[in-house]
Parts: sequence; C-alpha cells; structure tokens
Amino acid sequence: MNLAALTTAPQEEVARQMGVCNACRYCEGICAVFPAMELRRTFAGGDVDYLSNLCHNCGACYFDCQYAPPHPFAVNMPSAMAALREESYARHAWPPAAAHLFERNGLTITLALIIAVAIFIGGFVWASDPAALFASGLEAGAFYRVMPHNTMVAIFGGALAFAIFASIMGVMRFWRAAGPMPVTPTSLWRAFGDAAKLRYLDGGGMGCMTESERPSDRRKLYHHLTFYGFLLCFASTSTGTVFHYLLDWPAPYPWWTPVKIFGVLGGIGLTIGAGGLLIEGARKHPALNSNGDGGLGQAFIWTLLLLGTTGLILTVLRSTPAMGILLAIHLGVVFAFFVTMPYGKFVHGLYRTAALIRHAHEQAQIK
Repeated sequence: MNLAALTTAPQEEVARQMGVCNACRYCEGICAVFPAMELRRTFAGGDVDYLSNLCHNCGACYFDCQYAPPHPFAVNMPSAMAALREESYARHAWPPAAAHLFERNGLTITLALIIAVAIFIGGFVWASDPAALFASGLEAGAFYRVMPHNTMVAIFGGALAFAIFASIMGVMRFWRAAGPMPVTPTSLWRAFGDAAKLRYLDGGGMGCMTESERPSDRRKLYHHLTFYGFLLCFASTSTGTVFHYLLDWPAPYPWWTPVKIFGVLGGIGLTIGAGGLLIEGARKHPALNSNGDGGLGQAFIWTLLLLGTTGLILTVLRSTPAMGILLAIHLGVVFAFFVTMPYGKFVHGLYRTAALIRHAHEQAQIK
C-alpha cells in the first residue's frame, strides 16, 4: 500500500468518508471503487487519489447511502471524490507551475486562446495574402493559402507534441503517487475494455443517478458520442496526413473520402455528445456538484462542442467566401484544445484509464 501522507483537504475528506464506507460496505456492488476500497484498511494520499479517479461519478452511492447528509457522518462520496479528482489534476500536472494558470477561470482562458489565435491567423493572412481570407475552398491546397502547410504543422504539431508529453508526465506522476504496480497485458486489456464500454458509468447496471434517484442512461450515451466522435476526428486527421504525405493529395477532400466521412461523423458525435453533457451538467443534482474545478470542466466540454461545430460549419461552407474566416476560427479552437489538454478535464480520461489498469491488476491478484 502507498504510505504517502494525506497532504490536502480533499484527500483528508475522501479518506474520512472512505473509513465510514469501509465499515458499512452497503454499496459494494455499485462500481469499481468499493471492491478496491475493501482491499485497504487505511487510506493514504496515493490511495485516495487512485480511488477518486476510479470513480465515474454516477451518483448512485449518494442516493443509496444511509449516512448521506443530513446524517452527522455527512457521506457524499461523488462530491468529495469529484473535488479530489479536480485537485489531483493540478497537483500531478507537469510542469507543476503551469497548472496554476488553469486552476481558475478555465472557460475564460480557453476563449481567450481561441480568440487570440483566430486573430493571429487573420492578421497573418492580411499581411501576406488578404484575398485568401475570402477565397473559396474548393480548389486543392486552398486551406494552405490561409496558412502555409509547413507553418501550420510547426505551430500545431509543436503544441500537440508538448501537450502529449506533458499529459504523459502527469499520468506518470499520478501512477507513482499511488505506489508501484506492474502493468500486465491482462490488466491493460481489461482496463481498455472497461474504458471503451464506460462499464462503471451506470450506477451498478441501472444507469446514472446524477439528476435524481431515478436512473438514466443519457449521460453514458453522451459520453460515448463524445469519446467516439473525438476518435473519429483523430482518425480523420490521421488519414489526411497519409493522403497529404503519401498520396501527395492536399486538403480539402471530397465528401466520399475517409478523411471527410470520419471528420463529419466525428463532428456530429462531438457536437451532440458535448451538447448533451452540458445539458446533463445543468440538470445535475446540487448535492453532487463540486466547486473546485475553476471552470475547467465546463471549458473542456465547450471546447469539444466548438471543435465539432466549427468543423461541421467549415465543411458545409467551405465553397463560400467565408471559408478563410471559418478555418481561422476552427484552427484557433484546435490550438486552444491542444494547449489546455494537460491542464484541464481532458486528463480525467487518462487518469481514469490508469486507475482502471491498477484496479484490474488488483482484482486479478485476489482471484
């Protein structure tokens, strides 16, 4: 067991509530958190970080709990674990100093980045080829009149490379804090399967109870649409890279190519999924809310929504004089997403997958 001390107030609160839950064990069939909890008699800092990121925030344990407020024990595990997750994102971020830039006003920072980059691209075009900003996007290579391909690759490729590296460093810091544990092919297979199916986002099989004690599968559906929409957009970009470098076929592409099909389907998934998550967030039961994320949760979902919608609008209107402006806005959203990836809600998927890997290995050891 990890013996790291409890160093933050969210860690101490989750450890306190886990002590009550470990004595009760009424909710042991709801999700992965409670079987993992039962393997521990005490809860150190790394333990509660791990358990909080294993929680999928379905809300079922709150409505099932006999010790929930107004009981003096005041057990509200979804809220306490959400606060700790959000605090752990900043604590494990790399480099540590950068995390403080995103702890508050996440939506404002993201919007500022989007606007700043869109203005930068617009200024770049006006300074070099003003006509490109209002040119039709049907001819091959039209996008690169707005910004040359090599410049685009340098700016956005550099931002993405840094985001990936910083995210990996953050996950490694999180993993080390929870204590050493081997990673096996079996645990990876089980964890990736659970993550792909959102296995624990169902309140023990009935559905999420984030709105009330009446279960619903809406949140799980919107998560699936968002996740797989994002993967399809990534597949579109990857396919476009192959077309550009291996087939010498620059963007934009006809509607029947895999690049366009993946991109449109991904954009639809992102738009519907992120929009649905925003609606579900507004409906969330007040007792389950956490006030510790500084707006990064909302900023992340809004960024995903903008990624989907601006991409779809650009696809529809690429043959009009609005193409250049729309491309500048879309690239601004992409850049903002890359920059905020390691310091916002995006990392919750990485930390949760790491927690699922640890959980799969632990459960395999006791069978």
